[in-house]
Amino acid sequence: MVNTNSQSINFSAYVQQLAPSDIKSAKKTSKSFRFNPLQPLRQFLDSLNIKNRKFAKLIAKLIPAQCPFERDIVIFGRKIGHIPPLCKLNPLYEELVCLRFRALCYLVDEYGEDIESYC
Repeated sequence: MVNTNSQSINFSAYVQQLAPSDIKSAKKTSKSFRFNPLQPLRQFLDSLNIKNRKFAKLIAKLIPAQCPFERDIVIFGRKIGHIPPLCKLNPLYEELVCLRFRALCYLVDEYGEDIESYC
């Protein structure tokens, strides 16, 4: 019950209390119905094994080390703006970075290749 200046309001008439067991079951059902259309692609990228030197080099070249979209906007020698890195908006960013890292580790571990050219 809440008392205001002019009248009192009884919330129990409007809100039904849930038992703790009802709250837990509501949370379980809400989690089980989540739809994630990119999950199969994420699992594919995470399970991708790198066993070929050419494939590892291709991945290291295709996936950039830094975000290519980050820029400073310069006009007449003066910086007037900055475009922040947008790669983290990519829903597959983490999986692609991990794939690139695994490719570079494969090149170093298996072939002892210098990977400074990929950085």
